[in-house]
Amino acid sequence: MSKNMGSNVMTKEIYLAGGCFWGLEKYLAGVKGVTSTEVGYANGKTPDPTYQEVCLDYTGYAETVFVEYDSDKISLAFLLGLYFDVINPVSVNRQGPDTGSQYRTGIYYVDEEDKPIIEENIKKLQTHYKDPIAIEVGPLVNYYKAEEYHQKYLDKNPGGYCHISWEQINKVKTKTVE
Repeated sequence: MSKNMGSNVMTKEIYLAGGCFWGLEKYLAGVKGVTSTEVGYANGKTPDPTYQEVCLDYTGYAETVFVEYDSDKISLAFLLGLYFDVINPVSVNRQGPDTGSQYRTGIYYVDEEDKPIIEENIKKLQTHYKDPIAIEVGPLVNYYKAEEYHQKYLDKNPGGYCHISWEQINKVKTKTVE
């Protein structure tokens, strides 16, 4: 879905699940062209889940980062490449030491035009792995914003846990579209 944010800025959105959402949010928030990030729970089966319910592994939700970006500055393909750099795309229900279905990888789109871009990039990614890519791809079915204490967690808690290295988080700030 594209939104006109005034000043002729067109933004698009994508929802990315990549393990614990604290580190992925911090990483994606540093990307030039990303205008907004938020952590939440996507594509589950219960209404208005809490973090505790999601952690119990019965709600079906994935810890997910909502990403709004300026499509005139960065492309979805560029954003996906950065996402692929910080996940293990062949791991099922696990990223780093975190295990459970809430830590699965996933790309959830709201714009049907994004689907072929996502599929093409997954296909390219597969050429680098012998095991099958385990990233769930599909339309966003539902999304609930996580509790406020999870929002910008690593800004509030700089010593907090993160399976994405601080080197990667800091390095992404200097990446530009090639």
